[in-house]
Amino acid sequence: MTDVEIDDAARRHTPVMLGRCVELLAPALTEPGSVMVDATLGMGGHTEAVLRRCPNATVIGLDRDPHALALAGRRLEEFGSRFEAVHAVYDAILTVIAASGHDQVQAVLMDLGVSSLQIDEPERGFSYAQDAPLDMRMDPTTGTTAAEVLASYSERDLARVLRRYGEERFATRIARAIVSARQVRPIERSAELVELVLGNIPAAARWAGGNPAKRTFQALRIEVNAEIEVLERAVPAAVEALAVGGRIAVLAYHSLEDRLVKRTFARGATSSAPAGLPVEPETHRPYLQLLTRGAEEASAEERLANPRSASVRLRAAERLRPTPGHLRFLDRRGRAA
Repeated sequence: MTDVEIDDAARRHTPVMLGRCVELLAPALTEPGSVMVDATLGMGGHTEAVLRRCPNATVIGLDRDPHALALAGRRLEEFGSRFEAVHAVYDAILTVIAASGHDQVQAVLMDLGVSSLQIDEPERGFSYAQDAPLDMRMDPTTGTTAAEVLASYSERDLARVLRRYGEERFATRIARAIVSARQVRPIERSAELVELVLGNIPAAARWAGGNPAKRTFQALRIEVNAEIEVLERAVPAAVEALAVGGRIAVLAYHSLEDRLVKRTFARGATSSAPAGLPVEPETHRPYLQLLTRGAEEASAEERLANPRSASVRLRAAERLRPTPGHLRFLDRRGRAA
């Protein structure tokens, strides 16, 4: 990888809601030894901004994509030991924190979904706009490709994936067409899949709201990378790893992601005490304080300048007190209070 490639990557990638994310997380990163986990490092734009704004902080950057790790590592070389890159899926956040020698962290950032890097590399097969092999693995060294999903899933399972993860109204029709087409030859390229989708939905729906294949591609990407299952584990684990006073910010790009984040934060921000108790026990008090009112959206100016920000929903919270799971994590590290 050349310096030109590094510089070009930094220019073509605009981190979503960058200023607001740093504003939300920086108050937790003022003390010497403060640690943030960037659970979805990508090209390192958010991490670079945090390291510049918070001189006492270090960042552990996780990504399942080796190419992204290499690119971000070069971009962030100037920060030396203040940055550590780890090849991992972000549901392993507790394991990564422990392996890095920390008990807890002061901040966690999650920027969910597919990265600009992956979309911009045609050979990865993430984009319906460019013909390429149907891979879609965020970590191209392991796992099942989108082409393998199309070749092996039953019609019922394909319809389920398209309906659940793509909110595709014509999931059954598209799934039936996939099963029929693969009996003639495997569906291995993105252009083939786009053509199949367009040919199996009503004419009136073919171009309303953009290319209708985007829903099928989104659904396959989420299935290939187990994104929802990973997120279901990762957000509670990240909250568990936060020190008291620590903060978490999550950028979600579709309703399934945002609902999971909302549910986890709401659970932590709500008292678990039975109604009618004269005194709320400490162990039933909320352990999170919400830092955003609902989900924040990008400004109109940012949406115009950065199309990826159009669908973003940002939620953030601060840890108020320990919880049993929080203390069990410290027990496993051998340093419980």
